[in-house]
Amino acid sequence: MNTLFDKIWDAHVVQNVEDGPTQLYIDRLYCHEVTSPQAFEGMRSRGLQCFRPDHIFCMPDHNTPTHDQDAPIEDPVSKKQVDTLAKNAADFGLTHFGMMDKRNGIIHVVGPERGLSLPGMTIVCGDSHTSTHGAMGAVAFGIGTSEVEMVMASQCILQQKPKSMRISINGKLGKGVTAKDVALYLMSKLTTSGATGYFVEYAGDVVKNLSMEGRLTLCNLSIEMGARGGFIAPDETTFEYIKGREYAPKGEDWDKAIAYWKTLKSGEDAVFDRELEFDGAAIEPMVTYGTNPGMGMGIGESIPTIDTVPEASRVSFMKSLGYMGFEPGEQLLGKKVDYVFLGACTNGRIEDFRAFASIVKGRKKAEGLVAWLVPGSWMVDEQIRQEGIDKVLEAAGFAIRQPGCSACLAMNDDKIPAGKLSVSTSNRNFEGRQGPGARTVLASPLVAAAAAVTGVITDPRELM
Repeated sequence: MNTLFDKIWDAHVVQNVEDGPTQLYIDRLYCHEVTSPQAFEGMRSRGLQCFRPDHIFCMPDHNTPTHDQDAPIEDPVSKKQVDTLAKNAADFGLTHFGMMDKRNGIIHVVGPERGLSLPGMTIVCGDSHTSTHGAMGAVAFGIGTSEVEMVMASQCILQQKPKSMRISINGKLGKGVTAKDVALYLMSKLTTSGATGYFVEYAGDVVKNLSMEGRLTLCNLSIEMGARGGFIAPDETTFEYIKGREYAPKGEDWDKAIAYWKTLKSGEDAVFDRELEFDGAAIEPMVTYGTNPGMGMGIGESIPTIDTVPEASRVSFMKSLGYMGFEPGEQLLGKKVDYVFLGACTNGRIEDFRAFASIVKGRKKAEGLVAWLVPGSWMVDEQIRQEGIDKVLEAAGFAIRQPGCSACLAMNDDKIPAGKLSVSTSNRNFEGRQGPGARTVLASPLVAAAAAVTGVITDPRELM
Protein backbone atom coordinates (compact mmCIF):
# COMPACT_ATOMS: atom_id res chain seq x y z
CA MET A 1 0.00 0.00 0.00
CA ASN A 2 1.35 3.42 -0.91
CA THR A 3 2.18 6.24 1.45
CA LEU A 4 0.32 9.52 0.99
CA PHE A 5 3.51 11.00 -0.42
CA ASP A 6 3.55 8.25 -3.11
CA LYS A 7 -0.11 8.92 -3.95
CA ILE A 8 0.36 12.65 -4.51
CA TRP A 9 3.72 12.25 -6.26
CA ASP A 10 2.51 9.48 -8.59
CA ALA A 11 -0.61 11.48 -9.52
CA HIS A 12 1.67 14.29 -10.77
CA VAL A 13 4.24 12.28 -12.74
CA VAL A 14 4.32 13.38 -16.39
CA GLN A 15 7.13 10.98 -17.27
CA ASN A 16 9.93 9.06 -15.62
CA VAL A 17 13.33 9.63 -17.18
CA GLU A 18 15.33 6.39 -17.30
CA ASP A 19 18.24 6.56 -14.82
CA GLY A 20 17.29 10.20 -14.30
CA PRO A 21 14.84 12.49 -12.55
CA THR A 22 11.04 12.50 -12.70
CA GLN A 23 9.19 15.10 -14.72
CA LEU A 24 6.64 16.29 -12.16
CA TYR A 25 3.59 18.47 -12.86
CA ILE A 26 3.26 21.48 -10.53
CA ASP A 27 -0.16 22.81 -9.47
CA ARG A 28 0.96 26.07 -7.90
CA LEU A 29 4.03 28.29 -8.25
CA TYR A 30 4.54 31.13 -5.78
CA CYS A 31 6.99 33.90 -6.71
CA HIS A 32 8.50 36.51 -4.42
CA GLU A 33 10.86 39.34 -5.29
CA VAL A 34 14.20 37.76 -4.31
CA THR A 35 14.42 34.51 -6.28
CA SER A 36 12.34 35.36 -9.37
CA PRO A 37 14.13 38.17 -11.33
CA GLN A 38 16.67 35.88 -13.08
CA ALA A 39 13.87 33.41 -13.94
CA PHE A 40 11.82 36.17 -15.61
CA GLU A 41 14.93 37.39 -17.45
CA GLY A 42 15.57 33.86 -18.70
CA MET A 43 12.00 33.67 -20.02
CA ARG A 44 12.40 37.02 -21.80
CA SER A 45 15.72 36.10 -23.36
CA ARG A 46 14.14 32.95 -24.83
CA GLY A 47 11.00 34.76 -25.96
CA LEU A 48 8.77 32.54 -23.78
CA GLN A 49 5.46 33.19 -22.04
CA CYS A 50 4.34 31.41 -18.88
CA PHE A 51 2.66 28.09 -19.82
CA ARG A 52 -0.13 28.34 -17.19
CA PRO A 53 -0.16 31.93 -15.87
CA ASP A 54 -3.31 31.33 -13.79
CA HIS A 55 -1.35 28.81 -11.66
CA ILE A 56 1.28 31.40 -10.65
CA PHE A 57 0.90 33.94 -7.84
CA CYS A 58 3.40 36.70 -7.02
CA MET A 59 3.93 38.91 -3.98
CA PRO A 60 6.80 40.79 -2.35
CA ASP A 61 7.62 39.88 1.26
CA HIS A 62 11.37 39.62 2.01
CA ASN A 63 12.27 43.22 1.15
CA THR A 64 9.10 45.00 2.22
CA PRO A 65 9.50 47.49 5.07
CA THR A 66 7.13 46.90 8.02
CA HIS A 67 6.28 50.60 8.43
CA ASP A 68 5.08 53.34 6.06
CA GLN A 69 4.36 50.86 3.26
CA ASP A 70 2.30 53.51 1.49
CA ALA A 71 5.49 55.60 0.99
CA PRO A 72 8.27 54.77 -1.52
CA ILE A 73 10.76 52.19 -0.19
CA GLU A 74 13.89 54.01 0.99
CA ASP A 75 16.43 51.21 0.51
CA PRO A 76 17.36 51.26 -3.22
CA VAL A 77 18.04 47.49 -3.48
CA SER A 78 14.74 46.57 -1.81
CA LYS A 79 12.85 49.11 -3.94
CA LYS A 80 14.34 47.73 -7.13
CA GLN A 81 13.43 44.13 -6.25
CA VAL A 82 9.85 44.98 -5.25
CA ASP A 83 9.32 47.19 -8.35
CA THR A 84 10.85 44.55 -10.63
CA LEU A 85 8.43 41.87 -9.38
CA ALA A 86 5.46 44.18 -10.05
CA LYS A 87 6.70 44.86 -13.60
CA ASN A 88 7.45 41.18 -14.30
CA ALA A 89 4.02 40.07 -13.06
CA ALA A 90 2.37 42.69 -15.31
CA ASP A 91 4.51 41.78 -18.33
CA PHE A 92 3.76 38.07 -18.00
CA GLY A 93 0.08 38.44 -17.05
CA LEU A 94 0.44 36.96 -13.55
CA THR A 95 -1.63 37.62 -10.42
CA HIS A 96 0.30 40.01 -8.17
CA PHE A 97 -0.54 40.98 -4.58
CA GLY A 98 1.57 44.13 -4.25
CA MET A 99 2.39 46.11 -1.13
CA MET A 100 -0.72 47.64 0.52
CA ASP A 101 -2.92 45.14 -1.39
CA LYS A 102 -5.14 43.63 1.31
CA ARG A 103 -4.09 40.17 0.05
CA ASN A 104 -0.38 40.87 0.51
CA GLY A 105 1.79 39.33 3.20
CA ILE A 106 4.40 36.63 3.57
CA ILE A 107 3.82 34.21 0.71
CA HIS A 108 3.73 31.16 3.03
CA VAL A 109 1.09 32.80 5.21
CA VAL A 110 -1.05 34.11 2.33
CA GLY A 111 -1.17 30.84 0.31
CA PRO A 112 -3.07 28.81 2.93
CA GLU A 113 -5.22 31.66 4.30
CA ARG A 114 -6.51 32.58 0.81
CA GLY A 115 -7.32 28.97 -0.08
CA LEU A 116 -4.61 28.87 -2.76
CA SER A 117 -2.76 25.95 -1.14
CA LEU A 118 -5.01 22.88 -1.16
CA PRO A 119 -4.78 19.16 -0.28
CA GLY A 120 -3.25 16.90 -2.92
CA MET A 121 -1.44 19.72 -4.72
CA THR A 122 2.20 20.00 -5.70
CA ILE A 123 3.43 23.47 -4.68
CA VAL A 124 6.80 25.13 -5.28
CA CYS A 125 8.45 28.49 -4.64
CA GLY A 126 12.00 29.78 -4.81
CA ASP A 127 12.16 29.70 -1.02
CA SER A 128 13.19 26.90 1.33
CA HIS A 129 10.24 27.39 3.72
CA THR A 130 7.75 26.37 1.01
CA SER A 131 7.43 23.19 3.09
CA THR A 132 4.94 25.24 5.20
CA HIS A 133 2.16 24.47 2.69
CA GLY A 134 2.55 20.76 3.46
CA ALA A 135 0.28 21.40 6.45
CA MET A 136 -2.59 21.55 3.94
CA GLY A 137 -1.91 17.97 2.84
CA ALA A 138 0.15 19.07 -0.17
CA VAL A 139 3.59 18.09 -1.44
CA ALA A 140 5.35 21.46 -1.18
CA PHE A 141 9.06 22.23 -1.46
CA GLY A 142 11.53 25.00 -2.21
CA ILE A 143 13.31 25.20 -5.56
CA GLY A 144 16.17 27.17 -7.13
CA THR A 145 15.81 30.10 -9.50
CA SER A 146 16.58 28.04 -12.64
CA GLU A 147 13.82 25.63 -11.54
CA VAL A 148 11.43 28.59 -11.07
CA GLU A 149 12.05 29.38 -14.73
CA MET A 150 11.45 25.73 -15.65
CA VAL A 151 8.04 25.79 -13.94
CA MET A 152 7.11 29.15 -15.53
CA ALA A 153 7.89 27.77 -18.98
CA SER A 154 6.37 24.28 -18.66
CA GLN A 155 4.43 24.02 -15.35
CA CYS A 156 6.71 21.02 -14.71
CA ILE A 157 9.95 20.37 -12.88
CA LEU A 158 12.64 17.69 -12.99
CA GLN A 159 13.04 16.11 -9.54
CA GLN A 160 14.60 13.03 -7.98
CA LYS A 161 11.94 11.35 -5.83
CA PRO A 162 12.89 11.69 -2.14
CA LYS A 163 12.65 8.82 0.37
CA SER A 164 9.74 8.76 2.81
CA MET A 165 9.85 9.17 6.57
CA ARG A 166 7.00 9.16 9.08
CA ILE A 167 7.45 10.98 12.37
CA SER A 168 4.71 10.12 14.88
CA ILE A 169 4.32 12.26 17.98
CA ASN A 170 1.92 10.65 20.41
CA GLY A 171 0.52 11.42 23.84
CA LYS A 172 -0.37 14.91 24.99
CA LEU A 173 1.56 18.18 25.04
CA GLY A 174 2.11 19.79 28.43
CA LYS A 175 1.19 23.31 29.54
CA GLY A 176 2.86 26.07 27.54
CA VAL A 177 4.13 23.69 24.84
CA THR A 178 3.34 24.74 21.26
CA ALA A 179 3.89 23.42 17.72
CA LYS A 180 7.08 25.54 17.60
CA ASP A 181 8.42 23.66 20.63
CA VAL A 182 7.57 20.34 18.97
CA ALA A 183 9.56 21.36 15.88
CA LEU A 184 12.55 22.63 17.90
CA TYR A 185 12.47 19.41 19.95
CA LEU A 186 12.50 17.25 16.80
CA MET A 187 15.46 19.23 15.46
CA SER A 188 17.36 18.86 18.74
CA LYS A 189 16.90 15.07 18.47
CA LEU A 190 17.41 14.63 14.71
CA THR A 191 19.94 17.47 14.19
CA THR A 192 19.77 19.76 11.15
CA SER A 193 20.71 16.91 8.79
CA GLY A 194 18.72 14.05 10.33
CA ALA A 195 16.02 14.08 7.66
CA THR A 196 18.22 14.82 4.63
CA GLY A 197 16.93 13.06 1.51
CA TYR A 198 13.48 12.45 3.00
CA PHE A 199 9.99 13.85 2.71
CA VAL A 200 8.44 13.71 6.18
CA GLU A 201 4.84 12.83 6.99
CA TYR A 202 3.89 14.00 10.51
CA ALA A 203 1.39 11.79 12.32
CA GLY A 204 0.20 10.79 15.79
CA ASP A 205 -2.19 12.20 18.42
CA VAL A 206 -0.22 15.40 18.98
CA VAL A 207 -0.26 16.27 15.27
CA LYS A 208 -3.97 15.39 14.89
CA ASN A 209 -4.78 17.72 17.78
CA LEU A 210 -2.79 20.67 16.40
CA SER A 211 -4.73 23.59 14.94
CA MET A 212 -4.11 24.51 11.31
CA GLU A 213 -1.78 27.32 12.46
CA GLY A 214 0.20 24.86 14.56
CA ARG A 215 0.49 22.46 11.65
CA LEU A 216 1.75 25.25 9.39
CA THR A 217 4.46 26.05 11.97
CA LEU A 218 5.53 22.41 12.24
CA CYS A 219 5.72 21.87 8.47
CA ASN A 220 7.50 25.22 8.03
CA LEU A 221 10.46 23.92 10.06
CA SER A 222 10.81 20.56 8.22
CA ILE A 223 13.53 22.06 6.06
CA GLU A 224 15.59 22.84 9.19
CA MET A 225 15.98 19.08 9.83
CA GLY A 226 17.36 18.74 6.31
CA ALA A 227 14.10 17.29 4.91
CA ARG A 228 12.99 18.06 1.36
CA GLY A 229 9.62 18.92 2.86
CA GLY A 230 7.08 17.88 5.45
CA PHE A 231 3.33 17.40 5.33
CA ILE A 232 0.26 16.26 7.26
CA ALA A 233 -2.62 14.19 5.87
CA PRO A 234 -5.70 16.39 5.47
CA ASP A 235 -8.61 15.81 7.88
CA GLU A 236 -11.68 17.63 9.24
CA THR A 237 -9.43 20.34 10.74
CA THR A 238 -8.00 21.00 7.26
CA PHE A 239 -11.40 21.00 5.52
CA GLU A 240 -12.92 23.32 8.14
CA TYR A 241 -9.99 25.74 7.71
CA ILE A 242 -10.26 25.84 3.90
CA LYS A 243 -14.04 26.14 3.63
CA GLY A 244 -15.24 29.51 2.35
CA ARG A 245 -11.78 30.95 1.68
CA GLU A 246 -11.32 33.15 -1.37
CA TYR A 247 -9.79 30.61 -3.78
CA ALA A 248 -11.29 27.47 -2.19
CA PRO A 249 -13.62 25.34 -4.35
CA LYS A 250 -17.31 26.33 -4.07
CA GLY A 251 -20.67 24.54 -4.44
CA GLU A 252 -20.49 21.25 -6.37
CA ASP A 253 -16.72 21.68 -6.81
CA TRP A 254 -16.40 21.76 -3.01
CA ASP A 255 -18.27 18.44 -2.64
CA LYS A 256 -16.08 16.84 -5.32
CA ALA A 257 -12.93 18.23 -3.70
CA ILE A 258 -13.88 16.92 -0.25
CA ALA A 259 -14.61 13.45 -1.68
CA TYR A 260 -11.11 13.39 -3.23
CA TRP A 261 -9.34 14.93 -0.21
CA LYS A 262 -10.79 12.25 2.08
CA THR A 263 -8.81 9.64 0.08
CA LEU A 264 -5.54 11.44 0.83
CA LYS A 265 -4.00 9.33 3.57
CA SER A 266 -1.32 6.69 3.89
CA GLY A 267 -2.66 3.11 3.92
CA GLU A 268 -2.71 1.12 7.18
CA ASP A 269 0.04 -1.09 5.76
CA ALA A 270 2.02 1.71 4.04
CA VAL A 271 5.77 1.15 4.22
CA PHE A 272 8.05 4.11 4.94
CA ASP A 273 11.80 4.17 4.38
CA ARG A 274 12.17 5.34 7.98
CA GLU A 275 9.78 5.57 10.96
CA LEU A 276 10.36 7.57 14.16
CA GLU A 277 8.18 7.99 17.20
CA PHE A 278 8.30 10.59 20.00
CA ASP A 279 6.37 11.21 23.19
CA GLY A 280 4.63 14.59 23.31
CA ALA A 281 4.73 14.61 27.11
CA ALA A 282 8.56 14.70 27.00
CA ILE A 283 8.56 18.10 25.27
CA GLU A 284 8.81 21.36 27.22
CA PRO A 285 9.07 24.97 26.02
CA MET A 286 12.28 25.09 23.96
CA VAL A 287 15.08 27.60 23.30
CA THR A 288 18.12 27.42 21.03
CA TYR A 289 21.57 28.20 22.41
CA GLY A 290 23.72 27.95 19.26
CA THR A 291 23.88 29.03 15.64
CA ASN A 292 21.74 26.37 13.96
CA PRO A 293 18.14 25.40 14.75
CA GLY A 294 19.21 21.92 15.93
CA MET A 295 21.14 23.39 18.87
CA GLY A 296 18.08 23.50 21.13
CA MET A 297 17.10 22.45 24.64
CA GLY A 298 14.25 22.64 27.12
CA ILE A 299 14.08 26.12 28.62
CA GLY A 300 15.03 24.86 32.08
CA GLU A 301 17.95 22.72 30.86
CA SER A 302 21.63 23.63 30.65
CA ILE A 303 23.76 24.00 27.52
CA PRO A 304 25.67 20.71 26.96
CA THR A 305 29.14 20.45 28.45
CA ILE A 306 32.04 19.91 26.03
CA ASP A 307 32.60 16.27 27.13
CA THR A 308 29.01 15.35 26.05
CA VAL A 309 29.54 16.73 22.53
CA PRO A 310 30.88 14.28 19.88
CA GLU A 311 34.56 14.93 19.27
CA ALA A 312 34.06 15.74 15.58
CA SER A 313 31.61 18.54 16.50
CA ARG A 314 33.52 20.16 19.37
CA VAL A 315 35.29 22.88 17.36
CA SER A 316 32.05 24.07 15.69
CA PHE A 317 30.20 23.75 19.04
CA MET A 318 32.69 26.06 20.79
CA LYS A 319 32.74 28.48 17.82
CA SER A 320 28.94 28.64 17.98
CA LEU A 321 28.89 29.35 21.72
CA GLY A 322 31.66 31.92 21.24
CA TYR A 323 29.50 33.78 18.72
CA MET A 324 26.49 33.66 21.06
CA GLY A 325 28.50 34.69 24.13
CA PHE A 326 27.36 31.59 26.06
CA GLU A 327 29.35 29.01 28.05
CA PRO A 328 29.05 25.20 28.01
CA GLY A 329 26.97 23.95 30.94
CA GLU A 330 25.20 27.24 31.69
CA GLN A 331 21.47 27.92 31.71
CA LEU A 332 19.77 30.56 29.56
CA LEU A 333 17.06 31.39 32.12
CA GLY A 334 17.59 34.94 33.37
CA LYS A 335 19.77 36.05 30.40
CA LYS A 336 19.11 39.68 29.46
CA VAL A 337 17.21 40.10 26.19
CA ASP A 338 17.54 43.20 23.97
CA TYR A 339 15.06 42.44 21.17
CA VAL A 340 11.94 40.30 20.78
CA PHE A 341 10.56 39.42 17.34
CA LEU A 342 7.11 37.91 16.87
CA GLY A 343 6.36 37.05 13.24
CA ALA A 344 7.81 35.34 10.12
CA CYS A 345 6.29 32.53 8.05
CA THR A 346 6.91 30.38 11.14
CA ASN A 347 4.89 32.29 13.74
CA GLY A 348 3.17 35.29 12.13
CA ARG A 349 -0.38 33.91 12.23
CA ILE A 350 -3.40 34.91 14.33
CA GLU A 351 -2.91 32.08 16.83
CA ASP A 352 0.65 33.29 17.49
CA PHE A 353 -0.62 36.79 18.31
CA ARG A 354 -3.30 35.33 20.57
CA ALA A 355 -0.63 33.33 22.43
CA PHE A 356 1.66 36.36 22.78
CA ALA A 357 -1.22 38.53 24.02
CA SER A 358 -2.28 35.89 26.58
CA ILE A 359 1.05 36.37 28.38
CA VAL A 360 1.40 40.18 28.10
CA LYS A 361 -2.21 40.95 29.07
CA GLY A 362 -2.22 43.10 32.20
CA ARG A 363 1.59 43.37 32.14
CA LYS A 364 4.02 45.93 30.66
CA LYS A 365 6.80 45.67 28.09
CA ALA A 366 10.19 45.46 29.83
CA GLU A 367 12.00 48.78 29.93
CA GLY A 368 14.66 49.29 27.25
CA LEU A 369 13.58 46.21 25.30
CA VAL A 370 12.73 46.60 21.59
CA ALA A 371 9.81 44.45 20.39
CA TRP A 372 8.81 43.99 16.77
CA LEU A 373 5.38 42.37 16.41
CA VAL A 374 4.81 41.72 12.73
CA PRO A 375 1.66 40.07 11.32
CA GLY A 376 2.29 37.58 8.52
CA SER A 377 -0.34 39.22 6.30
CA TRP A 378 -2.95 41.96 6.13
CA MET A 379 -5.58 39.31 6.85
CA VAL A 380 -3.81 38.50 10.15
CA ASP A 381 -3.60 42.24 10.89
CA GLU A 382 -7.35 42.51 10.36
CA GLN A 383 -8.04 39.53 12.66
CA ILE A 384 -5.83 41.07 15.38
CA ARG A 385 -7.97 44.23 15.29
CA GLN A 386 -11.30 42.37 15.07
CA GLU A 387 -10.41 40.35 18.18
CA GLY A 388 -9.16 43.37 20.13
CA ILE A 389 -5.68 41.90 20.46
CA ASP A 390 -4.23 45.24 19.30
CA LYS A 391 -5.78 46.94 22.36
CA VAL A 392 -4.25 44.34 24.73
CA LEU A 393 -0.82 44.75 23.11
CA GLU A 394 -0.98 48.56 23.02
CA ALA A 395 -2.01 48.71 26.71
CA ALA A 396 1.13 46.68 27.51
CA GLY A 397 3.33 49.08 25.51
CA PHE A 398 3.68 47.16 22.25
CA ALA A 399 3.10 48.43 18.70
CA ILE A 400 2.01 46.31 15.72
CA ARG A 401 4.02 46.72 12.52
CA GLN A 402 2.91 46.14 8.92
CA PRO A 403 3.16 42.68 7.29
CA GLY A 404 6.39 41.29 5.86
CA CYS A 405 9.26 38.90 6.58
CA SER A 406 10.76 41.59 8.83
CA ALA A 407 13.51 40.54 11.28
CA CYS A 408 13.54 36.90 10.19
CA LEU A 409 16.35 37.76 7.81
CA ALA A 410 18.52 40.83 7.26
CA MET A 411 16.98 41.86 3.92
CA ASN A 412 14.96 44.86 5.07
CA ASP A 413 15.13 47.65 7.67
CA ASP A 414 14.34 45.38 10.65
CA LYS A 415 17.85 44.26 11.56
CA ILE A 416 19.03 43.30 15.06
CA PRO A 417 22.20 45.33 15.86
CA ALA A 418 25.54 43.54 16.32
CA GLY A 419 25.99 41.88 19.70
CA LYS A 420 22.37 42.33 20.76
CA LEU A 421 20.44 39.26 21.94
CA SER A 422 17.11 38.59 20.24
CA VAL A 423 14.43 36.10 21.24
CA SER A 424 12.82 35.34 17.90
CA THR A 425 9.87 33.27 16.71
CA SER A 426 11.46 32.92 13.25
CA ASN A 427 13.08 29.81 11.78
CA ARG A 428 16.84 30.34 11.62
CA ASN A 429 19.53 31.44 14.08
CA PHE A 430 22.57 31.34 11.76
CA GLU A 431 25.39 33.84 12.33
CA GLY A 432 24.22 37.19 10.95
CA ARG A 433 20.78 35.86 9.95
CA GLN A 434 18.95 38.71 11.76
CA GLY A 435 21.70 41.26 11.05
CA PRO A 436 25.53 41.28 11.05
CA GLY A 437 26.69 40.13 14.51
CA ALA A 438 23.12 39.65 15.80
CA ARG A 439 22.61 36.83 18.32
CA THR A 440 19.38 34.85 17.98
CA VAL A 441 17.56 32.53 20.38
CA LEU A 442 14.71 30.75 18.56
CA ALA A 443 11.57 30.20 20.62
CA SER A 444 7.77 30.02 20.60
CA PRO A 445 5.44 33.06 20.83
CA LEU A 446 4.86 32.22 24.53
CA VAL A 447 8.60 32.23 25.33
CA ALA A 448 9.01 35.44 23.29
CA ALA A 449 6.15 37.09 25.21
CA ALA A 450 7.61 36.04 28.58
CA ALA A 451 10.95 37.62 27.59
CA ALA A 452 9.20 40.75 26.31
CA VAL A 453 7.58 41.51 29.68
CA THR A 454 10.42 40.38 31.99
CA GLY A 455 13.39 41.55 29.90
CA VAL A 456 15.14 38.19 30.43
CA ILE A 457 14.72 34.64 29.15
CA THR A 458 11.82 33.33 31.25
CA ASP A 459 9.83 30.10 31.39
CA PRO A 460 6.37 31.19 30.15
CA ARG A 461 4.68 28.61 32.39
CA GLU A 462 5.54 30.82 35.37
CA LEU A 463 3.40 33.61 33.85
CA MET A 464 0.48 31.47 32.68
